[in-house]
Amino acid sequence: MLDYFFSQYKGYPIHEVYLELIGVFFGLWSVWCAKKDNIWVFPTGLISTSIYAYLLWQWSLLGDSMINVYYFIMSIYGWYHWTRKKGDVDEFPVSVMTNKEKVMAVVIFVLTLIFVIIVYLYFNKFASWYSYVDTFLTAIFFVGMWLMAKRKIENWIFWIVGDLLSIPLYFTKGYTFTCFQYIIFTIIAVYGYLEWKKILNSSQNLELRQL
Repeated sequence: MLDYFFSQYKGYPIHEVYLELIGVFFGLWSVWCAKKDNIWVFPTGLISTSIYAYLLWQWSLLGDSMINVYYFIMSIYGWYHWTRKKGDVDEFPVSVMTNKEKVMAVVIFVLTLIFVIIVYLYFNKFASWYSYVDTFLTAIFFVGMWLMAKRKIENWIFWIVGDLLSIPLYFTKGYTFTCFQYIIFTIIAVYGYLEWKKILNSSQNLELRQL
């Protein structure tokens, strides 16, 4: 059983094995912090995304590599966005998407899809089904990260869909640790949505009592 899951690591550079494990650790820590609506989602995410941006480029998953570069940038923005306050109150608490943000999400999805397709064509990387799935995943995760940085509850829906699609992708590619990470990501994302829903309902009830 162990040989079935981990045999691909026999020819794997040892420093990349360690990097993958470190990236998995900080990635899981980051998602757990996101579930708890904790600001540490961003510093832990910066470590994980910088590692994976490098590893995924090495693995020829260009779309996912670009996702992590984007995550890194958005983590800096999100860190700033989440810390903004009006007095002792968060200026941007957990909330739902506005109609304008829904349109923006569609625009980000489509533009990301077009951009990644161009990159794959430029590097002649459309060699297998992995590339097509990776292209689609990039667009999903770009929207998800943008919504998380803006503290929108719908971000969890994008994470759940993207994480589920990532599980077979990484398993088939032979990156077992990362595959297991996405299984755990999916579970945390479901609970994250439920926990943010409670936070949102609580804040809405508080606003109603103050009227």
